[in-house]
Amino acid sequence: MKILILGVNGFIGNALAARILRDTDWEVFGMDIREDKLDLCQGNTRFHFVEGDISINREWIEYHVKKCDVVMPLVAIATPATYVREPLRVFNLDFEENLNIVRLCVKYGKRLLFPSTSEVYGMCTDKEFNEDESNLVLGPIRMQRWIYSASKQLLDRVIWAYGFQKNLKFTLFRPFNWIGPKLDELTSDPEKEGSSRVVTQFISSLFLGEPIRLVDGGLQRRCFTYIDDGIDCLIKIIENKDGRLNGEIFNIGNPNNEATIKDLAYKLKALFVEHSSAKNLNRSSEIIEVYSKEFYGEGYQDINFRVPSVKKAKDLIGWEPKVDLDTALKKTLAYYFDSNPKPEC
Repeated sequence: MKILILGVNGFIGNALAARILRDTDWEVFGMDIREDKLDLCQGNTRFHFVEGDISINREWIEYHVKKCDVVMPLVAIATPATYVREPLRVFNLDFEENLNIVRLCVKYGKRLLFPSTSEVYGMCTDKEFNEDESNLVLGPIRMQRWIYSASKQLLDRVIWAYGFQKNLKFTLFRPFNWIGPKLDELTSDPEKEGSSRVVTQFISSLFLGEPIRLVDGGLQRRCFTYIDDGIDCLIKIIENKDGRLNGEIFNIGNPNNEATIKDLAYKLKALFVEHSSAKNLNRSSEIIEVYSKEFYGEGYQDINFRVPSVKKAKDLIGWEPKVDLDTALKKTLAYYFDSNPKPEC
């Protein structure tokens, strides 16, 4: 099997490529604007990488869509601050550029594995979000934060329509707050793309000795999923035995790992302080509260909770998440201690 992964250097892309090369005989063709996370892939004769941009290298992409069996376009802007301040750039990349990839899959009859998002459920009030039944509830138009969710949702609907009218073979998957090694870069700038997720924001603050900022008190609840669990599920989706996963949507999350953002901050701080590399520190990050308007600006609106139903993945794929929250956080934090300079006193 030949698999094309666009955005292969990203958090999901590099982990998936490494697992494919380790555990299967599949061939991986990857594109990204960087390759710094691909150390476990480089040198493997079944891994073929090109540095490029999906908005520029269109001929290379079309050739490889035609060449490969499965296409995974993982390129997107997923930075809340950018949703608010540059919504048109988010729409251009997340919808328009990815729509081109979708249409190539239709043109050449290729199977599409598309990363939807848990954010499409928006402010749904269901206790657990069901892929096929839950309503997708977004805020008012003036809240530009929803441009990412709306772009992803529209692509979900377009892909579904191509499946219905043009027989496109596809599977949509919705990651719920995946965490683990190589999640993001550590930086004090929450607007830097590739560094926007809450776990790495908090770890960055701990390493830099800066305050951990809880937006609107950190009462929002999230379910955190360890990357290995997510990749286990994706491998099964790619295998697609008997084609029974075509036309399906799957939540990939861990409903047992729910915590408030405030709880997350205190857990990470405790794990950081307990780590041997931080034993001699004479400073500690304060945990403070900030308003969302101050942190993100106007146009931001948050989601109080999002809990996935994973019954469908269990029934159709035979997959369930295994890694508990504390273990996931310890493994994620250990990676940053191992790969970054020790924090200074």
